[in-house]
Amino acid sequence: MDIVVNNMKEFDIEEISKQFDFSSNSLKDNGNGVLLTVHEIEVLKANDIDYKNCHSLKEIIFLIEELLGDSDIVDEELDLVSSSIAERDYYQNTNK
Repeated sequence: MDIVVNNMKEFDIEEISKQFDFSSNSLKDNGNGVLLTVHEIEVLKANDIDYKNCHSLKEIIFLIEELLGDSDIVDEELDLVSSSIAERDYYQNTNK
C-alpha cells in the first residue's frame, strides 16, 4: 500500500522487497570448494559448461572463454557471469 505524505509517496518496503530475488546471489559450493552464485550456476548449466569438475574459478573462466571464443554468437549474460567470476577470483586470490 502506498501512502502519500507532504506530496511525497512512501512505499511499502516489505512489498517492494518481495519483488527481489535475493536467493539468486547466494553462494553454493560446486563440490570442489569453488563458490558460485545460484544465478551463475544456472547460466553455466544453460550453456552446458561442466563447472562441477572445476577446482578453481580460473578453470571456469577458461571454459567460458573457450566457449565464447568458439562461437560467433555474443552471449551477454555468459560474458557478465565470466566478469563476475573473474572479479570474485581476483578478490579471493590477490594478496592485499
